[in-house]
Amino acid sequence: MWLPLALFLVALAVRGLTAAVFGDPAYPDSFYYVNLARGLADGNGLQVDYIWNFVDVGGRLPAEGLLPIPSNAHWMPLAALIQVPFIWLLGPTTLASGLPFWLAAALTAPLTWAIGRDAGLSRRTSAVGGLLVAIPGAASPFLAQPDNFGLFMLLGALSLWAGARGIRGDRRWFVLGGLLVGLATLSRNDGVLLGAPFALAFLADLVRRRRSGSDRLESLRNPEPLRIGWRAALLCAGAFLLVTAPWWLRQMHEFGTLSPSSASGRILFINEYRELYSVSSQTTLESFLAQGPASLLSSRVAGLGAALGTFAAVPLLITMAPFVIVGAWSRRRDSAFLPWILYAAILFAFSALVFAVHVPQGTFLHSSVALLPHAYLLGLVGIERTVRVVAARRSGWDPERASRGFAAIAVGTMLLGAVGASVLTTRSWAADQAVRKGMSVALADVPSSDRLASPDAGAYRYHAGRAGIVTPDDPLIVIETALRTYDVRWLILERAHIVESLVPVMKGDVRPTWLSAPVFILPSPAQVEGTAPVPRAVLYAVCLQLDDTRCHTDRPRRTTVWRHEGKNGPEHDLYSAVMETGTVDEPSADTLYAEAEVVP
Repeated sequence: MWLPLALFLVALAVRGLTAAVFGDPAYPDSFYYVNLARGLADGNGLQVDYIWNFVDVGGRLPAEGLLPIPSNAHWMPLAALIQVPFIWLLGPTTLASGLPFWLAAALTAPLTWAIGRDAGLSRRTSAVGGLLVAIPGAASPFLAQPDNFGLFMLLGALSLWAGARGIRGDRRWFVLGGLLVGLATLSRNDGVLLGAPFALAFLADLVRRRRSGSDRLESLRNPEPLRIGWRAALLCAGAFLLVTAPWWLRQMHEFGTLSPSSASGRILFINEYRELYSVSSQTTLESFLAQGPASLLSSRVAGLGAALGTFAAVPLLITMAPFVIVGAWSRRRDSAFLPWILYAAILFAFSALVFAVHVPQGTFLHSSVALLPHAYLLGLVGIERTVRVVAARRSGWDPERASRGFAAIAVGTMLLGAVGASVLTTRSWAADQAVRKGMSVALADVPSSDRLASPDAGAYRYHAGRAGIVTPDDPLIVIETALRTYDVRWLILERAHIVESLVPVMKGDVRPTWLSAPVFILPSPAQVEGTAPVPRAVLYAVCLQLDDTRCHTDRPRRTTVWRHEGKNGPEHDLYSAVMETGTVDEPSADTLYAEAEVVP
């Protein structure tokens, strides 16, 4: 058993090395899981005191901006829950939050070895597959994040392995698969798709039995037994519900729906990704279909292309992609890989048809990691098969030796890809972190009760301990309404992450009357030398009351009220319109800037 242990230690070392370079959360998902986990460890329950995205409150501005709010209207809870014991043991540290995910990712390496051996692959092929999982190309840096990458990779691979053993007649594994799919679903919403191969296998089993019975009269007296059976199928479904039902009951009790973030249409019916962060754009089935069949079809095709491209480029680094296809085709009738093939087809189709707009933004990468253990094994099978075909035409080739050589090249390519991607990705994360830490210093003297609006509310909750909201991707007047709704006192703009309507503000071309002059500026290195016009980040005071002395002390204050024709009367101010209908007639840029104060 030394080989599986060695694979585990190698994978754990890779995760640890990546985390040593960058161990903090890096993006909204991981910030959310860590912030929630620390709150749970402190006994605060399932709630958060910031809004990472307004899908958490229905995709629109509510009538009253309350914080904290119930957590997990969008993301599932398992990635936060598994951190809690480690936080109790090690304290609220990056090690405590990262360690459970490093362990999950590391366990997937020996699991890959076991899957390969169970599928009849050689020890060498299975071991190399496990090594590739330890260094999965450009996906490698994400496995060190306190996010569900490593967790879903482990649970997804286990679910598919259980399905493979189940359809070969081991009913215990079939039942266990229901439990594993349930856990995967608590890790990611689309984890439920891992249950599709189980359902299809059971239906195929029923069809097979019926066909065999119709072919032979004798089988009517002695029908062929089901390989899976009703009892195993019902126990499988029961195991899934045993794990997930408590969570669904909580969601129904808290939100009145199983999928709160999808209920508003803000997830399903957006035409472009920026609308996910809007509170005023239309997100209904009618508005979605209004884009027309040509645009709808092209966006679905683009989503499928993005999913295929992401999978080929990130974890497979292009070089392994053709061999995975060859391997999958050669093993298409192998029950050991049939659940994987079914799940892969369903995942790609689901991503293209339902989440096409989200695919390029990382949604598919999160889900696709469940494919990696089997994919790497199939890639190695594809290499061996390709070598044998070529060797049959080249007398000088030794197939065994050539297979070893190409497998070594695959490992080397993955290693180089993992190192390169880790350097580039963590460098980008570190640049964002430097901005957030710098701005957190500027917030040190601000009262702790003051709320903050920023491009990433979770990041400032983590680094500065600030409650607040994300800046909506809407016109200035809608942003002002959001700030009023949540009684926001401060606004941070970041050059690298800024909504379009606030770009003129950050450049100094426009200053709304509710915003102060810059309170703190974080310059870029080039700006220090006098060559960059826009700083990295700027802190402003938000003054929504006439007696707020932080803004406009040298000139008269005025409040801009926008009016438009509404369904309930000839004139209603925009604030009420946003709250009641969630939509506004957006003023033109010229009108908007005419009503804002222009900074000389």
